[in-house]
This record gives sequence, structure tokens and C-alpha cells, in this order.
Amino acid sequence: MTFLSATEINNGIKRGDNYTLIDIREPYEVEVCSINFRNIPMASLIDCIDELKSVKNIVLICRSGKRAETVANWLESDYNIPNIIVVEGGIIQWKEQVDGSLKIDD
Repeated sequence: MTFLSATEINNGIKRGDNYTLIDIREPYEVEVCSINFRNIPMASLIDCIDELKSVKNIVLICRSGKRAETVANWLESDYNIPNIIVVEGGIIQWKEQVDGSLKIDD
């Protein structure tokens, strides 16, 4: 697992880096604040394991980074999925570093 800042991920997206961007927050959280990541709630990831095994550079984001780190550990240890990147500080850091216009439900 790798930890990158929101700025680093955003710069990679702009460069065209091959990321699979996944927001593991719950739908009600995404309704409040959404960025251009595919929403797969944490509890639903088990349904996507085969798909996740076939992609590289999975970028996980949540509200603060804690859930994403937990999920990354689970995917690596239980399913041997490498190349997982966690956005440090989650959507909170994304707002601070990339898009200050985001509305986050505090």
C-alpha cells in the first residue's frame, strides 16, 4: 500500500496516469460531496473482488483516509491485491489541496 496526497493523485490524473479511482464512502456521503471517483461503498467491495484483481493502481478515498487504509490492508492481506494507493486525509484533504469549493458535511 502506498499513501499519496490529494495533490499527488490529482497531478497523476492530469498527467493521464492509469488509476482506478474508487470512493468507498457511503452513498449519503457522496451525495453531500462528490468528486470524479467511482463510488463503491466499503461493504460492497466484496462484490467487485474479481474486477479489482484485474486492475492496477487502485486509488481509494474516503472521508479522512482511515477507512481507505483499512480496506487497502484487507484487499492486500485477504485477496493479495497489490498496487493500492490511499489518498492521505481523504476527501477532507482533497478539499484542502485540490478543490476548495467542495462542501463536506462536518
